[in-house]
Amino acid sequence: MGRYIGPVCRLCRREKTKLFLKGAKCMMSKCPVEKGRKVPGAQGMRRRKTTEYGMQLREKQKLRRSFGIGEKEFRNYFEKAAHQKGRAGENLIRFLETRLDNVVYRLGFVTSPRTARQFVRHGHIQVNGRRVNFPGCRVKVGDIVEVREKGTSRQRAAESLEATHAQIVPEWLHLDKNRFRGEVLRFPMINDGRVPVDISLVVGLYTK
Repeated sequence: MGRYIGPVCRLCRREKTKLFLKGAKCMMSKCPVEKGRKVPGAQGMRRRKTTEYGMQLREKQKLRRSFGIGEKEFRNYFEKAAHQKGRAGENLIRFLETRLDNVVYRLGFVTSPRTARQFVRHGHIQVNGRRVNFPGCRVKVGDIVEVREKGTSRQRAAESLEATHAQIVPEWLHLDKNRFRGEVLRFPMINDGRVPVDISLVVGLYTK
């Protein structure tokens, strides 16, 4: 199955919560979730009893869709997280949050997760002084993520920083707006996720 390219607000409506896929636009009053629009499709017109599996599935979909990754890629992340030392849920959040495209979004260099993926692919980002164009690249503690000086890279980043000035940079990252660079101070924890998710339900879904 290919990457979803349809209207992202539809995904938020399906999960009945804001996934912040449009960045600052999600804070506007015209947001479909704020308006209380129904779940898309025929299932939105009828009520069903929520099963344990249903709750697990919805939490997994909420987490997966907030990062814009496919099912196969998400499952691979979980398998790696489960085989590493520590709790699978915490490892999974760390793997997802430290994706380069997510870090670029969280620093405010772009206004949405989808734009972050494109920004990285077009070569606007450097990690430790080297250009990286792979959105799924994972950053480590101490890594420096910065916008390249060439072309219109920093102009676009400056516009985004202005548009997302109210966006709070997470504690595990440090942003230097004047130099268009950020540093990874520590690995993110479960509570550092940008979308509230019951990670135990996600783990339960894959460990049956």
